[in-house]
Amino acid sequence: MTLTLELREPDHNVAARIHAAGSGALLLDAATGAFDNDVQSLLLSLASKLRQRLAKTSPHEVVLGVNNLLLTFDPLQLHPRDAEALMQQLWESATPSRSSGKHFDIPVTYGGECGEDLLALAEGAALDVDEYIRRHSTAVYTVACVGSMPGFAYMTGLPEELSVPRRGTPRMKVQKGSVIVGGSQAGVMPCTAPSGWHIVGMTDREMF
Repeated sequence: MTLTLELREPDHNVAARIHAAGSGALLLDAATGAFDNDVQSLLLSLASKLRQRLAKTSPHEVVLGVNNLLLTFDPLQLHPRDAEALMQQLWESATPSRSSGKHFDIPVTYGGECGEDLLALAEGAALDVDEYIRRHSTAVYTVACVGSMPGFAYMTGLPEELSVPRRGTPRMKVQKGSVIVGGSQAGVMPCTAPSGWHIVGMTDREMF
C-alpha cells in the first residue's frame, strides 16, 4: 500500500495572541481548539514574511508549531516591542500561499511484525483489517509542521474514524520507519526513539 502526502495551503483568517517567551522570543498562538489546517497555512505565510523582513536586520529563528509560531531574536538588536509590532502587522496581512505544494508517496507494509497495533486499532474502529488499511492508505495527508525530533512530520488528514488516543504508556523504542497514528494525526518515525503513538506499519522511505 502507498500513502499520499500533500502539502497544501487553504484560506482562513483568525485572531492570534502574542506572548513573551523569555527576553528574546515571542510566541504567536493562533489555536482555536482542534488543529486547523487553514490557520496553519496562514502561519506558513507569516513565517516566510518574517524571514524576509528580518533577513538583514537581526539574528533570528522562526519555528513553526501546531497552530502557533515561535520567533527568537537578539533583543539588543531588535526591541521586543518592535518584534511584537512586526509580528502583529504581518499576521494581520497574512494570506495563504496559492502554491499547490509537493506530493510524496510513502510505501507502507501494514500489520504483522511491521504494525503490531493494527489489529487492535481495526477492532476498535469496528473495521476489518483490510478496510482499515484501505482507509488509512487512501487518505491524503498534509504536513502541519516538523518537530518533536528531526524529520518528524505531524500529518493531518487521518480519517476521523481512525482517530485514537495515544497509548497510556509510551513505548521506549519505536523503530525508524514505523508508520504511526496518535489522536487525529499520522506520522512516520524518522529515527528509532520513544513514542506513545500506535504502530500500523513500516516504510523504508528515509524521512531525515
